[in-house]
Amino acid sequence: MLYVKAPAKINLTLDVLYKRPDNYHEVEMIMTTVDLSDRIGLESRNDGLIKIISTNGFIPDDNRNLAYQAAQLIKDTYGVAEGVTISIEKEIPVAAGLAGGSSDAAATLKGLNELWNLNLSIDTLAELGAKIGSDVSFCIYGGTALATGRGEKIQKLPAPPTCWVVLAKPKIGVSTAQVYGGLNLEGLEHPNTKQMIQSIETNDYDLMCNSLGNVLESVTFKLHPEVVMIKEQMKRFGADAVLMSGSGPTVFGLVDNESRLGRIYNGLRGFCDEVFAVRLLGERNSLA
Repeated sequence: MLYVKAPAKINLTLDVLYKRPDNYHEVEMIMTTVDLSDRIGLESRNDGLIKIISTNGFIPDDNRNLAYQAAQLIKDTYGVAEGVTISIEKEIPVAAGLAGGSSDAAATLKGLNELWNLNLSIDTLAELGAKIGSDVSFCIYGGTALATGRGEKIQKLPAPPTCWVVLAKPKIGVSTAQVYGGLNLEGLEHPNTKQMIQSIETNDYDLMCNSLGNVLESVTFKLHPEVVMIKEQMKRFGADAVLMSGSGPTVFGLVDNESRLGRIYNGLRGFCDEVFAVRLLGERNSLA
């Protein structure tokens, strides 16, 4: 059995520029990985089948699962006769805006590359990942990056200023398609992506906090007022900066003072079952 970590991501910025002719949205977003991970186990099978085993009953165990799609893609593309049993130990909340499914798919691609001795480069794996979902390419690389196009064009950035991240997810799931579908591109308040890049490159924590922005909040907040409440509570408990990740509903707060971390974490436990206090990972993955 080969095991691979599949870390979650948060969006430090998420901007939508326009609707493309292919019906995707042109995005510009800065993502970074955090120290909250699923664990993917891979074991070859002689019967050619793909089997999903998961600790979480809410994720599909068939071809709707992105890890399944990753295994099928790599089998079809490279003519692999072997099958695989994929065990998914979930720590990342499902349908949370943290790229849990995409990270599972990325970990599966990287793991099968090793398990089946395919010797594919990390760039080739990222190209494969783009066929599965918009966040998979980023998850192949990990670390911190500017993602453009529909999210598949990845430009590496340095690790951001070190800090703690508190994640809080309410008991709801959010449809990414519904959120993007409800986005009014007129009059959006766009985040300052260049300023966020500057804060990362100069290791300026205060500037990073002041540069957070996500245009999808305008939609998700209307659909799910409880997300607004969590954001307000996180600010009240003392986070330095607060933002919704992806299309939500997870909200994260940044804090550089560990003494405040416990107060924020404990305060949010009264509102959410799924609360995590983690560090930014920030550094890029090796090909493993």
